[in-house]
Amino acid sequence: MSARTDAEASEVQSSTGVTPGTLKTTLTQKLEASHVDIEDLSGGCGQMFEAIIVSPQFAKKTTLARHRLVNTALKEEIAAIHAWTPKCYTPEEWEKKKGASA
Repeated sequence: MSARTDAEASEVQSSTGVTPGTLKTTLTQKLEASHVDIEDLSGGCGQMFEAIIVSPQFAKKTTLARHRLVNTALKEEIAAIHAWTPKCYTPEEWEKKKGASA
C-alpha cells in the first residue's frame, strides 16, 4: 500500500508503526549495532527503506548471512513494508569505507 498524500503517508506509518526511528532502535538493540542510518526512500509513507548497519555480529559472515541476520531481527517490520535494502558492515569495514570516501 503506497500513500498518495501526506495524510495517507501519516496514516500508513501510524498503522504499521514502522518509522526510521523504530527500525534504528530495533537494529541497535538486537544486533548491538554501533551505527545505523535509515533512509526513507518512499517520500515519507514508510513503505521503502534503505539502511546502513554496522555491527560486530557481521564479522566472518557472508553478505547473505548478514542480510538473514538483519531480516530475522526485523521480521515483523519487514512484513509491514514494501521494500527493504540493508547494507551491512563490520566496524572495521565501515571505518575503511569512511576513510576511502574522505
